[in-house]
Amino acid sequence: MKRLIEILIPLFCLLQASGAEEFKPIKEFSLDEHMVFTIPVSGDRVTTISFPGPIAAIDAAQVTVDGKTPANFQIAHTKASHFFSVRALGKKAVTNVNVRWNDKTYVLELVESDEPLYSVIFNVADEPRMPQRIAVTPNRLLALLDKAKAYPLLKEHHPEAVAQVEYLNYVQKPRVMDYKAYEVQIEEVFRFDPEDTLVFRVLLRNKTDQPLQYRPDGFSLHVGERVYPQSVSDASGTIPPKTEAPAYFAVTGTPNGGRNDISLKNEFIVVIDAVASEQPKPEPPKPEPPPGQPQTAPQPPPDEQQKPDEPTGPPP
Repeated sequence: MKRLIEILIPLFCLLQASGAEEFKPIKEFSLDEHMVFTIPVSGDRVTTISFPGPIAAIDAAQVTVDGKTPANFQIAHTKASHFFSVRALGKKAVTNVNVRWNDKTYVLELVESDEPLYSVIFNVADEPRMPQRIAVTPNRLLALLDKAKAYPLLKEHHPEAVAQVEYLNYVQKPRVMDYKAYEVQIEEVFRFDPEDTLVFRVLLRNKTDQPLQYRPDGFSLHVGERVYPQSVSDASGTIPPKTEAPAYFAVTGTPNGGRNDISLKNEFIVVIDAVASEQPKPEPPKPEPPPGQPQTAPQPPPDEQQKPDEPTGPPP
């Protein structure tokens, strides 16, 4: 029994300590004009609510400032100060307080509670940092193509090299664009965010009996109504008959030089113009001589025929 008590006493103290740690009467919030902030207050405690700068206005219902007017809550605020204090005047009281600060309205819901907050501190939300764009040179683009080609090996053996690469594979849901004589199937897409570049691996499928030719630098990407020309490609320019030919191409930024920030969740359309290659025309057969007529040797062009010897002698 004594041993059990020796075990239970430290455990009880530990539970009390952990419970005490959970109660945090001071809380911080990041300002968001699209959220409602619930703030518990009580009648025997004062809750002070602080903003980053001077408060322009406070609008509320069921509140009093002098404590004499019947209301559910009492508010104390000095004009142009960056904080105000509240306390509840009744049990189970609830109201909202709209605070105007920095040309925006923030909504607070005051709720009477036995576990009030003593201090509420509102901070300005951190501005999202735009990723720093790396200078994208032709050599850099070629390096991105190589990294996309080696992605499976890098992912397995050097995962840190592709840690910032977003990847999507279309094996489960093939995405195919049919252009009658040929098809374009997207197999993989990679997003390199620092370079704001997407790299596509596609299969070009020739459905005809003739070779098809296309410009290796003629790929473009359609995302909704926006069109993005390629920045670099690795493509042969030819699709043999009844065959598939792989190709890689990349899209970087926007045509006007900004960031595209294209998500891999978009429905991509890849456009390339492929046409049948012109076959050399066969030479017409040479006419056969009539029966019984001896065949003559082909004559050289007039300028190459031998000229008759001209007489030589003193000039007249």
